[in-house]
Amino acid sequence: MNSDEVLMLEFQRGSRTAFEELYSRYRGPLYGFFRRRLDSPQRAEDLAQETFLVVIRGVSRYEPRALVRTYLYGIALKLLSSERRKPYVGAPTEDEVAEPSVPGTQLTGLWVREAIGKLDAAEREIVMLREYEQLSYSEIGELLRLPVNTVRSRLFRARMALKNHLDPKISLRSQAPDNASGAATSAGPVEGEA
Repeated sequence: MNSDEVLMLEFQRGSRTAFEELYSRYRGPLYGFFRRRLDSPQRAEDLAQETFLVVIRGVSRYEPRALVRTYLYGIALKLLSSERRKPYVGAPTEDEVAEPSVPGTQLTGLWVREAIGKLDAAEREIVMLREYEQLSYSEIGELLRLPVNTVRSRLFRARMALKNHLDPKISLRSQAPDNASGAATSAGPVEGEA
């Protein structure tokens, strides 16, 4: 089994089977990338296809400076950014709303999606690249043009914010000791003490 990088170089030399192998490896993951970020499954499919069109058009300029996976997600991020700048046409139809595959996880999936939606855009993207796309810290750093330590710290903060959104009792418990100690110090002397 050839690596993605070898396949890309073979495709650059004209191998159709190398492109077909890359396509079969990344068609699903790229569709999932767009689907998690867009309301329309049709637009997600279109943008996944468009990612490969960009690869085909730019194959002669490809240089193996990064992993092919990082290269593909970099293209996908640019297409997504362009898509988000387009004016919003309307709400998705019933056919466009995705259903979770396992009925028991519908509510959990809804909570997670809602909590991720509450994160700011930068935090949300880092969490999604790490948890859904399974990119390494260095790959995320390359895509977002951030140092790896910045990726780590932002991911940590995003996960903590996500945890607070998913379990609001945690944030209340973390505030309780401060409030309790503040209340004890501001109260007057206990009865019987002078």
